[in-house]
Formats: sequence, C-alpha cells, structure tokens
Amino acid sequence: MTVSSRPSRRSFVAGSLAGLGLGGLGMAAAGVPAASAAVRPPRILVATNEPWGTYHVRPLLAEIARRRWDVRQLVPDLSQVAPGETVPVVTPDDDPAADLLVVTGATDWPADCAAAAGRHTPLAASSLAYLNATEAARAHEFERRLRLVTSSSAAEGRSFAGHLGTHRRVRVVGSPQTDTLPTPAPEPGTVLVLTSVTYPDQTGGAAPGTQLLLDAAAALEAAGKHVLVGLHPRENPALWSRYEISAVSSLQASARAEVAIGIPGTVFPLIAAAGVPVVGCVDPRLVVPEYLLAVCSSLIDDAAQALPAVESATLPGDLEDVVGPVGGSAARLLDAWGRAARPRRD
Repeated sequence: MTVSSRPSRRSFVAGSLAGLGLGGLGMAAAGVPAASAAVRPPRILVATNEPWGTYHVRPLLAEIARRRWDVRQLVPDLSQVAPGETVPVVTPDDDPAADLLVVTGATDWPADCAAAAGRHTPLAASSLAYLNATEAARAHEFERRLRLVTSSSAAEGRSFAGHLGTHRRVRVVGSPQTDTLPTPAPEPGTVLVLTSVTYPDQTGGAAPGTQLLLDAAAALEAAGKHVLVGLHPRENPALWSRYEISAVSSLQASARAEVAIGIPGTVFPLIAAAGVPVVGCVDPRLVVPEYLLAVCSSLIDDAAQALPAVESATLPGDLEDVVGPVGGSAARLLDAWGRAARPRRD
C-alpha cells in the first residue's frame, strides 16, 4: 500500500567485525550441524550519523524481535546511552561480530566503523534520517564496498545517493515509522509544533530556526490555538515548557492536530503521511533537501505569517515520491539487509 491510497484528513569498530561469536548465537558451538548454522539469523551492526542516536533504530525493534535477529547499534562508548535504552548497543571495545555492517551515511562515525571493519565485512547504506545531496568527504571510502543502498522514498533516495556520491540503484523500502500510522482524531484548534535541535551535542548537530519557531508558537497561542509540542529526541524540553509537550512521538501526536508547523526535517513526510498538513519555518542558514520543503503547505520566515499559514494549510496533491510506500516498511528493510548479509557465491 502506498500513501496515495490512504485517505488524507482532507478528503539501528573493531577489526574483527566479521568474526563469529556474539553471545547466544553460536549455533555450531551449541551442537547444531554446520549446514543448519549456515541458515542462522544474520548478525547485523548499525552505525548511524548520530553516534548515540538510537532513536533511528528503535522503529525496527518489533520486526527484529519477531524474526529473532541479532541487530545492535555501534556506539563509541556507553557515556550517552540512557538508562533503560531498548536498542541493543555495542562498542568497538566489545569486539563485536557481524555478517553485515549498516551505515546510515558517510559521516565520520559510520566511516570510522566501516574502516575498522575492513573490506571483508559486507557493507550496506540505509537512509534513516535526511542528509543533503552534497557528496560527503568520506563517501569515496564506501563506493566499491556497498552491497545495498536503501531509502524511505524515491525523493530521499535521490538526496542520499548524492550524499554517498553514488550512481547505484537505491532500493525504496518506505519508513518503518509509518508502519503504524495513528488514527486521526483532530482536536479543534490544536497545532502540533515540530521542533528540531537547538544546541549541538556529542551525538549530532543543530538546525537553525528555533527562535522563529518559538515566536510562531507564541503567536499561535495568542490567537487562541492550542500548542502541542512534538520534541525532537535531542531537543531541550525546557525551551518548550510553557506548552503541552506530547508524551508520545511526534508522529503519534499528530493524530490530535489539525495542522503541524516546524523546522523541516525527517519527520515532515511522516506527518504528511498521517494526513496532517505541515508548515515549514525556514531560516536563511537552514539547508535541507528540496523534497522536505516540497512537502510543506507553505514556508514562513516571520512569526507574523504563522497564523494565516496554519489556517490555510493543505496537503500536497501527491505524496508518494516523498513518503514512499506505507505499511510493511520495517519488513522490507530487514529483508534487504538479510539478503545483503548472505555470503556471495564465487
């Protein structure tokens, strides 16, 4: 099923990465014949552009558990891993083993992980968050090694290919987050504010535009709108404490909103897939792929424009290029990873 068939509101580094031996999965050691061990579930490591950004892998957990696969995220250390983190993590010091290393971009941490793994480790690249189409400085390290490139949508794929500097086919699998779209139950006058990250930290950078968004939220509240805030996982909640902060993800929170407004980011196509029009707050310093701007009903650069933009917001006519297929995306992505993890026959 694609988003076009869904009614709208309006009508997851060490040199031994290729070794075998993560706890509990050594079938041959457990007495299983070698032929059976050959078909064991794959062991996969994921290195993300945001080194401790486990929220990119979290939407895959249910499908990973269903398959009983061993998928772990590579992090530099445990210093930024929150207590109770549900995504299994591993550090290079743990000497992890893998049948496949998945990188989510050609930035330093994924590139360092790929270099440490060595060319004997199969490599895949999967876009789990937006990247601009400018070729990354270390993209050349990947090109001859990639078995697979995936993206959520065709539009995201074009941008991701530019980042990777590749002309390889990009397999469109959809976004795992849209596998469970919320049931619309809009509350009159409710506007969902989609934040970005105000201050950079060890995990990743920040996007400009927060002050504009803060001012826009204040203007909407003054006009009688109920402001519901969907926080980016790394945003400082204290900046938004005067408003209701959603206890659920921004995508799930969108069920309550008539319209959303925020700094264009990865979540924008997801919100649109749920049938909620989005208004983009843009700053002259903000650089995002064109497809994230195209999904917006309108773009504003002044808080005074917020109210009329929200009140006139509509969904774009065709979302499939930007959103990709909806439903079964986690399964499609893991299917692709599983195929890439299989040894090639000479």
